[in-house]
Amino acid sequence: MECPICGSDELEILNSKQKSSKKKFMEEYLLKCGECGHVFRDIISLKKPKPYRLIISEQDKSIKTTIDLSPSDELACGDILLSDLGQVEVTGIEIKDKRVDKAKLEDVDTIWALSIEIPARIGFSVDLHGEVDSYKLDLDRDFEIAPGDIVKIDNHIVKVHVIKTQDRKLTSGFAKAGVIKRVYSKPVKFNNFDYDLTKDIFKKTS
Repeated sequence: MECPICGSDELEILNSKQKSSKKKFMEEYLLKCGECGHVFRDIISLKKPKPYRLIISEQDKSIKTTIDLSPSDELACGDILLSDLGQVEVTGIEIKDKRVDKAKLEDVDTIWALSIEIPARIGFSVDLHGEVDSYKLDLDRDFEIAPGDIVKIDNHIVKVHVIKTQDRKLTSGFAKAGVIKRVYSKPVKFNNFDYDLTKDIFKKTS
């Protein structure tokens, strides 16, 4: 919505009311422009919400449910939805057995999503010069890990060298656990460390 006078989208909602029919519902807004102060009415007409198939990943399991959304809306990977199991992030959109990154909901068959109400589960590898100790960790989704960090994990003190996220590998900067797939590290001969991840080990995998 934009102001018909100045074109600004900085609008304050003064009032709103809904009207509905069998197939559509309308939202009528009384709006005030934050730029020029013009007060005007606008109406949005949407198709009534309907249930969509939603598959939510929670760690090592998938949960099938439904979510009510308006077919008039658009959906994109990365969008956050409020399901009956809490907030989820859309990771895939299925239309006629094909995955797309963005679509109108009226065309969507299945929505794939990741729960953001639970800790992130990431892999953590320690390179022992030919052998590897590998762990699964459960971390707060906002926990930050950076290449160069000195970390205690189990009976190792290691330096993080590479972080593999959902779409790239990092050798500098940092990443939040919510997007990390695996951390690669090597032992160092230090007694001090930046933080201890031992308590966050879900299981040792090798």
